[in-house]
Amino acid sequence: MQSSPTAPTMSRRINSYSMLENKLILCPIDFSEFSARAFHHALSLAEHYHAKLVVQHVVELWRHPPAEFAVSAKIYDEFCQSLSERGTEKLQEFVNNNAHDGIQAELVVQNGSDALESILSLAQAREADVIVMGTHGRRGYDRLMLGSVTDRVMRRAPCPVLAVCCPPSDTVAAGAEGDIHHLSRILFCVDFSENSERALEYAMFVTTEYDGELTLLHVLEEGDSPAKTEEAMATATEQLDKLIPQERRQTLKIKTAVRVGSPYRQIVQFALETQIELIVMGVRGRGALDLAVFGSTTYRVIQLGSCPVLVHV
Repeated sequence: MQSSPTAPTMSRRINSYSMLENKLILCPIDFSEFSARAFHHALSLAEHYHAKLVVQHVVELWRHPPAEFAVSAKIYDEFCQSLSERGTEKLQEFVNNNAHDGIQAELVVQNGSDALESILSLAQAREADVIVMGTHGRRGYDRLMLGSVTDRVMRRAPCPVLAVCCPPSDTVAAGAEGDIHHLSRILFCVDFSENSERALEYAMFVTTEYDGELTLLHVLEEGDSPAKTEEAMATATEQLDKLIPQERRQTLKIKTAVRVGSPYRQIVQFALETQIELIVMGVRGRGALDLAVFGSTTYRVIQLGSCPVLVHV
């Protein structure tokens, strides 16, 4: 997360976050424990924003070999219809077991060859404002290379994606019926690129909605000497202070922090120490190099962090 001269430019442009809205929340479900955790967060967001909640399940036909051996189009259609009906039953049961009377979710069950494309297509068609998905906690090289459906959705989604991995903490988890997650401490990871501009807008939007506290964190690499590191930290602190327009400082509770070291380690440690309840990270482009950086930092924060991570492209 290196500093750049674009920071002052960002502060001049960040003035439209009040126009952001969360009208429709999409929550894909695969019936795993991670889906259940994600659904609790999606339900809470829908309650807080009075938004429509769409719960989606994709029946991937390649997972059902008998479909390949259908002797006729009629039998194939009947088999697909039975899969869809069974999926609808399971999704309704899942929602009944995990929801309460406060929100009436819309259920969408689709047959498809690829869950990724079905999720992206529905998010685009329904103009979803945020996608909430569970993700496994697998660590290591295989996760970075192979990824999951959630990983791939984050790369291509037309809207922010909230990735829920670890079990929610007491302050964030959906508890008794009717409870709403209260996001009182939000962390935004700053790299001073113009690509993180919209992500900062979203972080301010969420902070305002929940009347929370926003911390802007920048991580520097080790300098050649303690003196150069100290100088870089002072410069980064000054840049952080310039990111938020003065009028926003009067309405938002904002802190800034600069740390030195491995970006993902410092982000995870800072979030744990300060009991952060939501991390917001901007992702640069979709080029090969940008995605490599995205994988090495954002993925690890999602894997190792103590709270959900909202990724904004």
